[in-house]
Amino acid sequence: MDFGFDARTEELRKKLLAFMDEHVHPAEAVAEEQRAALDSPWRTPPVVRELKAAARERGLWNLFLPDAEHGAGLTNLQYAPLAEITGRSPQLAPTATNCAAPDTGNMEVLAQFGSAEQRERWLKPLLAGEIRSAFAMTEPEVASSDATNIETRIRREGDEYVITGRKWYISGAMNPDCAVFIVMGKTDPDGEDIRRQQSMVLVPRDTPGVEVRRAMTVYGYEDHWHGGHAEVLFHDVRVPAANLIGEEGGGFAIAQARLGPGRIHHCMRLIGMAERAIELMCRRANTRTAFGRPLAAQGVVQQWIADARVSVEQLRLLVLKTAWLMDTVGNRGAHTEIQAIKIAVPREVVGILDRAVQLHGAGGVSQDFPLAELWAGARTLQLADGPDEVHQRSLARRELKRFAPAQP
Repeated sequence: MDFGFDARTEELRKKLLAFMDEHVHPAEAVAEEQRAALDSPWRTPPVVRELKAAARERGLWNLFLPDAEHGAGLTNLQYAPLAEITGRSPQLAPTATNCAAPDTGNMEVLAQFGSAEQRERWLKPLLAGEIRSAFAMTEPEVASSDATNIETRIRREGDEYVITGRKWYISGAMNPDCAVFIVMGKTDPDGEDIRRQQSMVLVPRDTPGVEVRRAMTVYGYEDHWHGGHAEVLFHDVRVPAANLIGEEGGGFAIAQARLGPGRIHHCMRLIGMAERAIELMCRRANTRTAFGRPLAAQGVVQQWIADARVSVEQLRLLVLKTAWLMDTVGNRGAHTEIQAIKIAVPREVVGILDRAVQLHGAGGVSQDFPLAELWAGARTLQLADGPDEVHQRSLARRELKRFAPAQP
């Protein structure tokens, strides 16, 4: 397989690398200062809007969408090295380029399954970066790793749907720019096919009965940069029947279609996070002395850095293979590889970040370096988009089936 990048990808890589060096990395400290001065920590710092304008001007906008009608028209393989670059500054770069979750997944859902009216009302402003959105699936009362467990009810009453339920860790919901939720619930809770019980509906944030109750923390972080992770209650929320996405009973299939690209996008960015951790490790090791010797001369430090480099190169090849398969045989054909990267990449990157934290000592767990927050984000991805154990279970079953004895 040839993973050589084409001329367009190389051009975008150069532009994006320059954008990161000239705009994004210098803006990190500025954004922190501006956010601290705002009347609400959930508001977008002015410098982020400046970054968005600069990214659009350079053609670094909606890079994740393979549909040229709505986005850059890049394949997964073309997008992979670009997403990796943005992963070096996950707080700013994905948002600056309009490639941040959960908006990316929601835009993909609307582009693929939304009606013309839904695309005009919600997809268009999302593509323009004028609004933000949230995806409401996870619930506190059930094991949401099995989406058939969700308890939120969506019942039809005449020309309306009525939504009742409690969701939490709804990313982006604390951001005042979040204008719409995609809510997953059960329209047919007693249906014979447990994968046809769920549906998705669009719920504008200002709809009566929508209560954004509180922000959930992630290892103590409120994750202001991504609009927080909220607990949201839906108290008999009424929306027009036209707000249904796709068809009744299609929610589970839509969720699976949404999660495939989302998983690989996360893994692409995680590799960028690991690269930044390696850079910080090397800079630290070259400038600090302990017990009369530079840290860079300590054997254990050299081992950490060497192991990190080997891991990143392996992970990158696996992610690129997965992207190539998604482009050539589709998400279903790349099912095994998607699960493999979802298991391997967060686990290995957490280990790299953990060693980077160790090398930085007290600074590694402080707010003066990005490592602690990067670690929290990477560790969370071992739960998000399906916990590791679910993917291990499914992948193992596929492997076992290949070698199962023939049935008489």
